[in-house]
Amino acid sequence: MKLKYFISFFALVALLASCSDDDSMTLLDEIQVSSSYVSIDEAGGSNTITLNAKEAWSFDAEELPAWLTVTPMNGGAGETQVTFSAPAAPDGRTTVLHVKCADKTQTINVIQGLSTVSEATCAEVIAGPESKTYRVTGTVDRIVNTTYGNWYLVDETGEVYIYGTLDAKGQTKNFLSLGLEVGDIVTVEGPKTLYNGTVELVDVTVINIQKSLVKVEGYDPEDATIPLEGGTVAINLSCKTNNGISVEIPDEAKDWLGIVSVSGGAEPVVIFRAPANTGGDRNATVVFKTTDDKGKEYTAQATIYQKGSIVAATVAEFLAAEIGDTQYRMTGVITELYTADKQGKSFTIRDYSGSVLVYRAEGFIESGAKVGDVVTVVGKRGAYNGNPQMVSGVFEELVHVVTPMTIDEFLDQEDNPNVYYMLTGTITEIANPTYGNVYIEDETNSVYVYGTYPGWGATGDNRKNWLSTADIVVGDKLSVIGVKSTYNGTPQLANGIYFSHEKAE
Repeated sequence: MKLKYFISFFALVALLASCSDDDSMTLLDEIQVSSSYVSIDEAGGSNTITLNAKEAWSFDAEELPAWLTVTPMNGGAGETQVTFSAPAAPDGRTTVLHVKCADKTQTINVIQGLSTVSEATCAEVIAGPESKTYRVTGTVDRIVNTTYGNWYLVDETGEVYIYGTLDAKGQTKNFLSLGLEVGDIVTVEGPKTLYNGTVELVDVTVINIQKSLVKVEGYDPEDATIPLEGGTVAINLSCKTNNGISVEIPDEAKDWLGIVSVSGGAEPVVIFRAPANTGGDRNATVVFKTTDDKGKEYTAQATIYQKGSIVAATVAEFLAAEIGDTQYRMTGVITELYTADKQGKSFTIRDYSGSVLVYRAEGFIESGAKVGDVVTVVGKRGAYNGNPQMVSGVFEELVHVVTPMTIDEFLDQEDNPNVYYMLTGTITEIANPTYGNVYIEDETNSVYVYGTYPGWGATGDNRKNWLSTADIVVGDKLSVIGVKSTYNGTPQLANGIYFSHEKAE
């Protein structure tokens, strides 16, 4: 893999200019830092700056890359020593962090070693470390923002999202000046980041543009999406040679995507067909090729989508799935709100098979759901820093509102198989260790729990021997969810779902 130094003379001049401009940034009235540029040796180590704030302050935790540790991440009014630490990075890396205090934001640039640029394929970018700068060549597949320059670059190995494109003078918000079009072959340079499970190259510099002799001009339907029940999509092209075009469908899509027809001429149209889809969402990037009179090959690419069924999954099945566009539906108990002060749409759900973070599910806040409630969510399998999570999620249903209460209050409730309660009490007796039938008591009363199952959705053998598996014994404090019922005149909490427990001291 070829490497070159990324900091050129011009970049150094820009850096010095930025340092000069930064003098005003360090003199905000609400928050001041001794330096807004933090340097860490490429062999690894730490560096400390002084932060002085008039009110409570905090770093944006979402911006913190996996390789960097900042201590502390927040604090109160007054002077604080903030330390930045990182392990060795022979290729160098950089990142930008923001500290918020009151309504002001202070920028801090962290630089480790001398950044280098690696020439890479899309697949190598996806597999490579964050904050490293890459040079990659590929085809402009689709453009989604023409102000900042957000678009997708693809090559034969995969796809990378470009988030921000600098113009010829290194400025932002001037993407149209570059004249980039879908189908152009472009070489770009930029640092990698990971946002909400998506690999991005940020604020890239365009090194070279090779205008394609074959381009995608449009789609019918416009979103290039075939419905769940099957159908066709037409792709309109322009071809500036007299040598015609060829079409390639990737091997992994040949079992569901086929070509209906290909017309010739300067404005060819290729029609694709797909049958009904019984699985999840799927897509395929097809390639159109032509050659000039000297035999040089030019390509254009287009991605065809087909809607799929929503796949019902346990948390374990979701975690085992590949990252992609397939939609999954999961039901479980909310066990935690994820940094609720900043990410009010994010939460963790658990069923009998495991737990997973649901990142920013639309409709969650409006639902009024809280910790302990049983909910259903739909979304895609994603990951952040290697940690699985549901992304692009939608809060589909508040299945059961779960009301915490004392045992005495619970015993006053009417029997109802559709109303769920959470009780917390100390285990005084284990009547059936196989199914987890126990007696619990709190300061108000005691009650029989008919079944303590490992989580929502457990059936059959998955319900058995949960107490021993979790090392739950007499004397432990147990929180359990269930419904009020009566058996032989005795009230009980039926079909108990484990929520949490505390070991006896």
